[in-house]
Amino acid sequence: MLAEIIAVGSEMLTPHRQDTNSLFLTAGLNDLGVTVAFKTIVGDNRQHLRSAIHTAIRRADIVLLSGGLGPTEDDLTRECLAETLRLSLHRNEAVLEFLQKRFAARNMEMPANNAKQADQIEGAEILPNLNGSAPGQWLDFAHHGHRKLVALLPGPPKELQPLFDSECKPRLAAALPPYYLARRQLRMALIPESLVDARTAPIYNQFPDVQTTILAGSGEIQLHFVCVKHTLAAAEARVEAVADAVAREMGDDIFSLSGESLEEVVLLMLGVRRRTLAVAESCTGGLLGQRLTSIPGSSRVFLGGAIAYSDRSKTALADVPSYLIDEHGAVSDTVARALAEGIRRRTGSSLALGITGIAGPTAPRGLDANKPVGLVYIALTDGEDTQVKEFLIPGDRDRIRLWSTQHALEMLRRSLQ
Repeated sequence: MLAEIIAVGSEMLTPHRQDTNSLFLTAGLNDLGVTVAFKTIVGDNRQHLRSAIHTAIRRADIVLLSGGLGPTEDDLTRECLAETLRLSLHRNEAVLEFLQKRFAARNMEMPANNAKQADQIEGAEILPNLNGSAPGQWLDFAHHGHRKLVALLPGPPKELQPLFDSECKPRLAAALPPYYLARRQLRMALIPESLVDARTAPIYNQFPDVQTTILAGSGEIQLHFVCVKHTLAAAEARVEAVADAVAREMGDDIFSLSGESLEEVVLLMLGVRRRTLAVAESCTGGLLGQRLTSIPGSSRVFLGGAIAYSDRSKTALADVPSYLIDEHGAVSDTVARALAEGIRRRTGSSLALGITGIAGPTAPRGLDANKPVGLVYIALTDGEDTQVKEFLIPGDRDRIRLWSTQHALEMLRRSLQ
């Protein structure tokens, strides 16, 4: 069974609003073993909306429309669906009475245009909306010999979500054959997407019943495996088989077999090994500490650190000798080493990371003036041995800072491994 979600509203075609309802609806459909094949955003335009509905009815078994059920002239979803299916609209007196009582309870007179929210499509069921004025509607009909299930849902998430859970999900579950969806996610850091695909495509192509998606971004690659079967055990067996085969191929390059973030994995490994961590950050400005402390319970192993941004603060907060900065520059392997070793001594941590670099967008002054934007040094120490790595990270300031933290966490993960 394939589904399409149509989000209605011109505001979602601007830079200022996003369609988040489709994410919630996708999760709900996946729970029922339904694959969402298409998502469409269409503005408040009668011709465009009718065209989107016509296409969706033709290519999907389940169509969910969100938005456009309000009282104003640009709320066209009911009318456009009825016109597309060549069905009539009639005023539902029970819904109209509900609307009038709702306004009366607020000591308000109902505006005349709110009455259009009581217009019911021929053959549709009304879906009560206990959190707003716009009821949903449900249609179950045959189209060219194929069963179609269509739901109209209000746009505000606080109305759509409870209405979908209470009214749509039970109807879908009763109408659909029993299917179950299983998924797995593998994550790798700092590996080119093309290399991952070259090594894994020969494996996942042997599983045509498993949908494989490769996502790249923020210094990591994610492999998503999804399978739908008549039993949950069968679906899980297939995703486990392809994920295990890919894991054997990629080996230690995989930092998560179950979708955990890199910072979650690092904190878990620190806990298992009974190690603690501190950081001294220059160019990343606290971003590494922010990533670590965003995980609940991180205080068990992450002691804290310093944002040693200026040359003076590197000395004051992490005991970096000023002569090292004078001789080598603030962006150097020597200063990165001193940052890590200094913050480890200051905090008493088992391990420490030091990061210094040039995030740009312009080149620095002084000793570092001839060093390129994107040059980053990261040091990791355990008190006995200190390793320092040099990176040249392309991109803008935000990308350089983010990738620096990604390199630091991956260095730590591989060391703990």
